[in-house]
Formats: sequence, C-alpha cells, structure tokens
Amino acid sequence: MSNDHQGNNDGTGNGVAVGAPVLSDPVLSDPVLSDGAPLSPAPSAGDIRAFEAVLAPLRAWTSPKFYGLENIPAQGPVLIVANHNLLGAIDAPLLLPEILRVRGRLVRGLAEHVLMVPGVRDFLHHFGVVRGTRSNCLALLERGEAVVVFPGGGREAIRRAGEKYELKWEGRTGFARMAIQAGVPIVPLAMIGIDDAYDIVFDGQHPVMSPLRWTCRLLGINPELSPPLVKGVGPTPLPRPERFYFSAGAPIDPTPWLEADDLDGASADLRDVVRKGLEEELQFLFNERDRDRGRTLVGRLRDALPW
Repeated sequence: MSNDHQGNNDGTGNGVAVGAPVLSDPVLSDPVLSDGAPLSPAPSAGDIRAFEAVLAPLRAWTSPKFYGLENIPAQGPVLIVANHNLLGAIDAPLLLPEILRVRGRLVRGLAEHVLMVPGVRDFLHHFGVVRGTRSNCLALLERGEAVVVFPGGGREAIRRAGEKYELKWEGRTGFARMAIQAGVPIVPLAMIGIDDAYDIVFDGQHPVMSPLRWTCRLLGINPELSPPLVKGVGPTPLPRPERFYFSAGAPIDPTPWLEADDLDGASADLRDVVRKGLEEELQFLFNERDRDRGRTLVGRLRDALPW
C-alpha cells in the first residue's frame, strides 16, 4: 500500500508528523492569476474560525477521521490529487481546514468555471481558491504552493446510478502533465463517506429529470452535469450521519518522467501510477470503514456511553 499510515487524526490535535521531502524548488517569478485572484491570500484567524463554525454542524454529524496527512509536505510545491464524491462539495470543505491545522498550509483549490461568478468568486478567492485552469495551477506550483485537483471533475461528482465511488479519469492527463512540467511531487488523497450517506433516486439522465436538463442548457451548463435526485434520512435531502474518512498517500516522485521524449505518453503513465495509488487509499478507507463501530451515529453514541 502506498500510504505509511501512522495512525489517524480525528481533529484532537494529535498525530502531527514531519512532512515529506520537497522534490523541487519553486521558480522565482511573479505570475498573474486569472480573474484578479490574489497570489497570496491571507484569511485571518477570525475568518478561519468563522469558516469552521459554519462547518461545525457537518463535522459533528459526520465525525470525520483523517489518515496520512503527514504525507503532505509542510513546505514546497505539491500537487494533491483527490477523488470527487457524490455532489462534489460536501466533504472537501472539511479537509482543507484540517490540512491547515495539521500541516500549516493553506491548500489552493481549483474551482469549476461555473462557480466563478461575482460574490461566489470573491469568497473563493479570499480562501485561496482560483479558477481551474492549467495556467493558474502552474503559476501556483511555481510559487511553491500546495494545490489540490480533482481529475474526475464535474462528471465524477455528478454520479449516476451504479457509479458509487467510481473514478472518472478517462482521458484526464492534465494534472500529470503539470506535475511533470513543474517537477513537483503528487500526493494521492482519497475521500469516502458522502456516497454512503445518500441514495440516488433518479440520476440526472433519467427521463424524469428532463426539466432539469433543459434548465441546465438554458443556463449554459452541460446537461451531462445535471445533478441527481438524492435522498438521505428517510425521503429527505438530509444526509445520513455516516462518518467521513480521508487518507493521503505517500508522495509520488515525477523524476522518472521528467526527461521523457513523449510527454503525452509520460503523462498517461504517471496518471495511471497516481490512479493506482489513489485506489489503494480508497481500499484502505473501505477497510477502515467496514471495521469501524463508529461509522454510524448510533455506533458513535454507543461508544460514548460510559458502560
């Protein structure tokens, strides 16, 4: 398994470890990010506390566990490559404050273009998130930043029936190409939980959902990304209180691919290595979930009883 799992971090402050070695130095330059995004966002301690307060109900409901965050280098450029889960934006917000707390790094996120609208864009910029373009990603890596990418994109998040925890990386080599070009390590990071908390009633391609697909077309959104109709607790959209699990694997050194004559082939090879590493982290989390008595709220309450 790619991850040297030295125990989990459940948000109590334990388990902070020394970071992995940095494989390349940042390039000294003054790049420009799109949309006027700041190169060095600096949310205040109050901003972070407010953000965590907003997330507190979700954190209490899901009681997340974190493994292997010590594999994220404490400094220097690194590309964190993660999987999207159902709906895409429910579990990841819990991860980024934890990395900031444990590793002292504000991870820079790459947002879908549809989110880059006034108001939402300004909020995202304040916390270091930028439009998901190759030039933005490379500019951040050149500055020595930690950048998180989701190769499966919107299609991986907008699940269809029978696609639970599936990676949708076919033809997705851009992240590997950027890692080779920038000479930076890749850390595979797996997340599970939300796919267990919801059931898909109708996916976005079901005939019943055709009005929603029509609305997506009207708004200029790819109808392939029409979200599914889901249910959680009973028939409601409240997710079931399943525990969320996160695991970062050992950094993958891109050095063997840096001098390749065929960049396309090298990118595909590196993508496959990263995918294998991420799948190993997913399997590790499935195993942890299956033996965790506290996976459900009932189990967590039972464990909390003094008898």
